[in-house]
Amino acid sequence: MPRKQRMYLPGLPAHVVQRGNNREACFFQDEDYQFYLAVLGDALRRYRVQLHAYVLMTNHVHLLMTPTDESGISRVMQHLGRMYVLYVNRTYRRSGTLWEGRHKASLINAAEYLLTCYRYIELNPVRAGMVTVPEAYRWSSYGWHGWGKTDPLISDHALYQGLASNELDRQCAYRALFAGHLEPNAVRVMREACAHNYPLGNDRFRESIAVQLGRSVGQNSPGRPVVKNK
Repeated sequence: MPRKQRMYLPGLPAHVVQRGNNREACFFQDEDYQFYLAVLGDALRRYRVQLHAYVLMTNHVHLLMTPTDESGISRVMQHLGRMYVLYVNRTYRRSGTLWEGRHKASLINAAEYLLTCYRYIELNPVRAGMVTVPEAYRWSSYGWHGWGKTDPLISDHALYQGLASNELDRQCAYRALFAGHLEPNAVRVMREACAHNYPLGNDRFRESIAVQLGRSVGQNSPGRPVVKNK
């Protein structure tokens, strides 16, 4: 069976996931996370891609990005893969693959799902039982969004900026989004859309993507309610 194609379009955010081979670790010490973020920053600037949210877990990464052109995200991931694998292999005197095949991705209908995707990404360490609150995890964008901790990698999306007219109120409004756990349905649709490279949005959004790409893009299972940002 042929692999499903990924799709990227200028100006549309995409949720990208890359996992370690056989779900094994791809980060081993603090310097690894720091190197990955440094390479990511270079790639974002080089290929003119905006990063809105991220988390680096022990054995996988989540990135929410908007490209300037349709090849930007693919180039970012290729650059990351090449440079980070080279670094790991040299540092730990290993060889072979680090990542589990090609990365997965899902275009996001921002009006429906963008802030839900922020929450999904930044709550990963909480769901994994690594921390009890998202601000306790160092390797994510929550520190910037929730508390204003400097993060040069982040380019704020207009929907995040629209939470309030000033930074302090915006951070307070953002923290309020994390008062409870993410709804199970939201977790399910995020995972399924990324696993199958489906656009995440309503029928009209998926139809629009199909027209722009000139091909079918698949869809989530029928009957799933739309998850609204809260």
